[in-house]
Amino acid sequence: MTSPLTAQPASSAEDLVALFDIRTSDTPTSPEARAAAISAPKFGTVFSDHMARISWNSTDGWIDRRIEKYGPLQLDPATAVLHYAQEIFEGLKAYRHQDGSVWTFRPEANAARFARSAHRLALPALSVDDFIGSITALVRTDVEWVPSGEEASLYLRPFMYASESFLGVRASLEAEYLVIASPVGPYFSGGVKPVSIWVDREFSRAGAGGTGDAKCGGNYASSLLPQTLAQEKGFEQVCFLDSSTGTFLEELGGMNVFVVKADGSVETPELTGSILEGVTRSSIIQLLNDRGHEVTERRIPLEELLADIRSGAVTEVFACGTAAVVTPIGRLGGSNFDHTIADGGAGELTLAIRGELTDIQNGRAADRHGWMTRLA
Repeated sequence: MTSPLTAQPASSAEDLVALFDIRTSDTPTSPEARAAAISAPKFGTVFSDHMARISWNSTDGWIDRRIEKYGPLQLDPATAVLHYAQEIFEGLKAYRHQDGSVWTFRPEANAARFARSAHRLALPALSVDDFIGSITALVRTDVEWVPSGEEASLYLRPFMYASESFLGVRASLEAEYLVIASPVGPYFSGGVKPVSIWVDREFSRAGAGGTGDAKCGGNYASSLLPQTLAQEKGFEQVCFLDSSTGTFLEELGGMNVFVVKADGSVETPELTGSILEGVTRSSIIQLLNDRGHEVTERRIPLEELLADIRSGAVTEVFACGTAAVVTPIGRLGGSNFDHTIADGGAGELTLAIRGELTDIQNGRAADRHGWMTRLA
């Protein structure tokens, strides 16, 4: 049986797109307004003209595949998601290559994770075919919204929510799946530069047996207060520790963490069930292995990391995720420590891996692992 991490769609892109009824907007954005909107977009604030949508109910399964006008959702006040947080989402990007074609990065891995998240939140599983068909149909409809240029892409946000109207604590018998698209530039307004991280000892992002390895809104909601408090202390992001002992690194609110040693070896927190299995994370592990670096996935004690930073045994720390790709970490602070990592700048390996990954995504380097899928 094919591994869920490598499962490919069973049908061609054309066949998948043909399943969607294309209902074009009656008020499309003018070419001039669109050009202005995508010229210097702020992350996640501007959206394309259309969205993909599929409905589900327990009797008929997935029905009514369509591309429709982007617009507000009408929800009954008793809609299940508003009361019981039965919701999941994904994030991936569409990249315009130099020849004008549009590609995305490892969508089958996002589709597999979306299915795992759905299972954990008691939502219906969406097939790989429908996941990739929906993003392909949307990108082809709104292909003019895909920006070009350094650090530019069309961010795709597939999501699903429980749409049945009821106030009983059980899995919803109805759901809606949608994909919206937003032209974006760099995730951090300052571009690629080292960020400062506050290590939180008071709050936990997720616990054992919880939803930490599912991509659901509740995980992010729990990170917002700690992040706000960290920003008040002068730090840009938060790193969470394990909820059981409060001693091992886990992840940032929305990114995985890597530690680079002076001997060239690399470590990253192992997947314990409370850490999201990042698509960018697994890709970076592969690229590091390609370069001959020893990569270890293990539980990393905070005190060990701090001692290694002080001694120089750790030379780089970076975070990664779809939105920011790879972000160097220059400063690590907490309730009783504040350390600059090496000279506080972006590390050599950090920038090299980031460059290699973005070159693959943007068609500037060979796609030797077959990670890219053409959308348009």
